[in-house]
Amino acid sequence: MSGDAAALWPRVAEGLRRDLGGRTFDHWLKPVRFADYCTLSGVVTLETVSRFSANWINERFGDRLELAWRQQLPAVRGVTVRGGAAADDRASALAASPMPRFDAPLAAPTPAANPALLGFDPRLSFDRFVVARSNILAANAARRMAMVEAPQFNPLYLCSGTGQGKTHLLQAIAQDYARAHPTANIILMSAEKFMLEFVGAMRGGDMMAFKARLRAADLLLLDDLQFVIGKNSTQEELLHTIDDLMTAGKRLVVTADRPPAMLDGVEARLLSRLSGGLVADIEAPEDDLRERIIRQRLAAMPMVDVPDNVVAYLVKHFTRNIRELEGALNKLLAYAALTGTTVDLTLAEDRLAENVRTARPRITIDEIQRAVCSHYRLDKSEMASKRRVRAVARPRQVAMYLAKELTPRSYPEIGRRFGGRDHSTVIHAVRTVEALRIADSELDAEIAAIRRSLHG
Repeated sequence: MSGDAAALWPRVAEGLRRDLGGRTFDHWLKPVRFADYCTLSGVVTLETVSRFSANWINERFGDRLELAWRQQLPAVRGVTVRGGAAADDRASALAASPMPRFDAPLAAPTPAANPALLGFDPRLSFDRFVVARSNILAANAARRMAMVEAPQFNPLYLCSGTGQGKTHLLQAIAQDYARAHPTANIILMSAEKFMLEFVGAMRGGDMMAFKARLRAADLLLLDDLQFVIGKNSTQEELLHTIDDLMTAGKRLVVTADRPPAMLDGVEARLLSRLSGGLVADIEAPEDDLRERIIRQRLAAMPMVDVPDNVVAYLVKHFTRNIRELEGALNKLLAYAALTGTTVDLTLAEDRLAENVRTARPRITIDEIQRAVCSHYRLDKSEMASKRRVRAVARPRQVAMYLAKELTPRSYPEIGRRFGGRDHSTVIHAVRTVEALRIADSELDAEIAAIRRSLHG
């Protein structure tokens, strides 16, 4: 069967070239070769020239690869790309050097007990998830969802900003559930992948198979739900899938970057289903949690010596999320290993200066409202009030303008934070303030002063 799958790779590759464009395909996917297909797990393994390229392809094109393969071979359940032995000389030299493994697990992963565990990352387990006040509700709820006993709350909705551990918990749930239920059908996919497969099934006239596969899941885990916002047909299918799973007593876990009520463009019935179980928020990591995570990672690399003042530097400057913190640590250790440099505070300050600048916490709408009210000596409740007197309306417009300038929030999201105003009101406020900044130097100076206060 592996030979049959190998014969399909040229057709898969040609379809990817059409979808992604010749330049992108030639740069990343042209060197990829077929390696293996496991009929037991349904996983296709591809090989490319280096570990770096493999990681990049898995991250950027993993969903597209899987969809392309499934269109040619419906039994495929996953696709993984690995760095092959034909790496270039530089990659081979690095692999041969005594460089520490920054992704090393705390203990050697045990072999998969059943086929359901294949394709999951053994490093993303509950044992490696560091628990603190900011994430304890989500962590405990995730453990309950993976137990043999039926969970008290279903579905489980995990929400947080990027890099806070949502995907880690999804993987941990899937692996523990697979151990407790060896014959279970577990599906873990991103919401974007759900959407791509849904569209592919519609175009290919294969909707029945798509529906049957999802509804056969004993545990369905959907990551990054915010990516189906505004996709009405996808939302409708997701709603029917959730209803069928809930009716059958199956388990559902969903993650997103915001609570259900803040998902603009999502159909009300779908929001109701998602809110019907437990919504568990993961907050920004506190100092203690960030330090414990660094110490845990370093414990897996006993050959690396990192002074306490460097750990303190990382904890102080990388506060936004865990992914940035770990990325900064990896960058520092990689530089030291490749150059033979001792890890010290001077090296950290030099090599991580740019990372520190980009890791500064993002400004929130609430902070903007507070800063504007402080400047104009208003009560914060005026930001949501219906009063239209100039002394209130103009600061409110300034706050809306700054919210659009300094945050990634959409016009509807901003309007909701200002007393449920329509998006057209926010657009009008932004355009009004833009024009006034040109004509009114005093207002322009006031806005500049508020911006300075927000940036510390």
